[in-house]
Amino acid sequence: MLNKSIGITTEKQISFTYDQFRNIHEAVAAAEGIDLTSYLKMELQVEMVSSSAKAVRDFRDSHFRKLGFGKIAFLPKENRGVGHK
Repeated sequence: MLNKSIGITTEKQISFTYDQFRNIHEAVAAAEGIDLTSYLKMELQVEMVSSSAKAVRDFRDSHFRKLGFGKIAFLPKENRGVGHK
């Protein structure tokens, strides 16, 4: 008999505004109660020594994968007719 690991996928929707957070990853961490203090310090160091934004994105994506997050994305905006809320 073979043992297989089965990944559990959970989709959540959260409200997000740039007034409160710099990016969606910070909003997700806040919604999950994760302290990003040390991560933000390291991210700043990566920004200072790297010459491209790709290094910062790779660092961020790697860190959030280690935290157990998969795909983090915006949902498409729903176009509603006039008078519908």
